[in-house]
Amino acid sequence: MILREGSKLVYHRLAWKEPFAPHLLQVLYEDDDMVALNKPSGLQVLPKGIFQQRTVLAQLQWKEWKMPPSSCSKRKNVQLHPVPVHRLGRGTSGLLLCAKTKLAKVQLASYFAEGAANAEKKRDGTEVGKERKISKFYRALVTGILEHDGDVVTQPIGLVHYPGVAEGLYVACSSGKPAMSKVCVLERLAHQNQTLVQVEIHSGRPHQIRIHLAYIGHPLVA
Repeated sequence: MILREGSKLVYHRLAWKEPFAPHLLQVLYEDDDMVALNKPSGLQVLPKGIFQQRTVLAQLQWKEWKMPPSSCSKRKNVQLHPVPVHRLGRGTSGLLLCAKTKLAKVQLASYFAEGAANAEKKRDGTEVGKERKISKFYRALVTGILEHDGDVVTQPIGLVHYPGVAEGLYVACSSGKPAMSKVCVLERLAHQNQTLVQVEIHSGRPHQIRIHLAYIGHPLVA
């Protein structure tokens, strides 16, 4: 029907049902400025797509935290709840830093940004990690046996158009942004034709570990 001025349109939708996701967040460290969490695999950090409530951010909003006392000079910079200062993929487990104060959020974010700046300056892999205040290490299982014990990947990563994907895909491309990953072999599993590696990333490009390992011919297992 054709609506007229003053008409009221009401839409009734079904209740939103999100898939199961782990909900236990282990607090490893907490002070007046920040919280360090052990994020489990399967839990998304920020709301996106089908996950809107079952996220780390939602749990940070619901939980009561130890905030600086009203007499503390930090109190005026305190946020309503801790907020993540970096991300981990939904399937990735590991340490997640969250800031309680605006100052801590800015400072921690600047530490993470130093890695990307270093990656742009040192694409040849020299003096990797020398100036960093925060280092990020991941463990990954890759296909095939790496020949060398260590490798530094400096392939840029960028977003390209891809049929059927509205937002495009992040891939290894010369027109992308600088990215640097330092790969070290932890264990060679010859009988499975797989290698367990440690990856230190000096920038936080989307899907960086997955893309860089595939770029050197050893994509992630599964």
